[in-house]
Amino acid sequence: MAGVRWGVFLASFYPEEFMMILRGAVAGLVLFGILLSGSAVRSAEVSTLLSSIRGVVSDGSGNQVAARSWRELVTQDATHLPAILAALDGAKPLPANWLCLAVDTIAERTVARGGSLPVKRLETFVLDTAHAPRGRRLAFEWLSRVDATAADRLIPKMLLDPGVEFRRDAVARLLLEGADLIAKDQKPAAVAVYRRALEGARDNDQVGTIVDKLKSLGEQVDLPRHFGFLMDWRVIGAFDNTGRKGFATEFPPERELNRKAEYEGKEGQVHWQDYTTKDPYGMVDLNQPLGKLKQTVAYAWTDFHSEAAQQVEFRLGCKNAWKVWLNGELLFGRDEYHRGMRLDQYRMKATLQPGANQILVKACQNEQTESWTVEWQFQLRVCDATGTAILSAGAPPKP
Repeated sequence: MAGVRWGVFLASFYPEEFMMILRGAVAGLVLFGILLSGSAVRSAEVSTLLSSIRGVVSDGSGNQVAARSWRELVTQDATHLPAILAALDGAKPLPANWLCLAVDTIAERTVARGGSLPVKRLETFVLDTAHAPRGRRLAFEWLSRVDATAADRLIPKMLLDPGVEFRRDAVARLLLEGADLIAKDQKPAAVAVYRRALEGARDNDQVGTIVDKLKSLGEQVDLPRHFGFLMDWRVIGAFDNTGRKGFATEFPPERELNRKAEYEGKEGQVHWQDYTTKDPYGMVDLNQPLGKLKQTVAYAWTDFHSEAAQQVEFRLGCKNAWKVWLNGELLFGRDEYHRGMRLDQYRMKATLQPGANQILVKACQNEQTESWTVEWQFQLRVCDATGTAILSAGAPPKP
């Protein structure tokens, strides 16, 4: 565990700073000598050291000061582990790597020397969902290493945890329980267990397994609702993308959204038409309403109703060039074609306003004619940071 994070940590240094660490700066000892000897510099407050490490940025600013602080921090004893873990809350990726390695270094040394980790405080930290999932997971890893009962005691409580790894572990246990119930021919109980598992499942592989099991038991699953896929759209096209110029061209739907409007398209007048996808994963196949066209641009528009202002994620899958707008504001775009597609391929943070929100997707098709370039499609869902679906107000009740 610690060895993996060593590579991430050392890669974050510039070469000259790495050499500085190897030479050492405390009493003529190199870093590894300090770690092996366990000698500790106790004069500085841990909170000051943590602030210094958290201040490092990706361009290298503050690296030298942070490196000195890190060397001092890792000489501290295991009682400081919860404080170091808490420093991961809101930390940027680079300092977070440093902090994780500090936790590993202190914990590894303590365990190797027969010392004790603060297991009660670590467990309290794991269960406190106000802390960053990364810190909680690291605390759990070390708690589980020294307490063989920790996983059985904690994971079953984490089916709806904001930490997706904890959710996954809890779902995995329910999958085993469901399989055992099926083997015992206790089908109603198995259905109940699989339904519970689906409530917590966010990873597509686990969701797929649960759906297959439920279907084998005569149950149906509303996948679009589970994931939060947007199914009902208005589409318009096609506009011209000759020479791939359409991605940067501002066609009329980017200036106004008027369902009654007609515009000059690539080959005559075009207008908005209703389109509802029946794909369980919300795939909007533009070839269906518009035809299998090439060197073209299409737009899809839907309204999403929110009961209040809220932060969400838009998660898009698309192998064509695309752009996404929310209420007229461009969220992001990608000008590339046919490089593969997967669930949650692109993630965009957005803020929904109370009431109606207009979501507009632009999808461009290029000139390639190979069979694997026929797809002109996308899938889009609205969810929170854990992947839990956020549904448009007035969505039909859960079946």
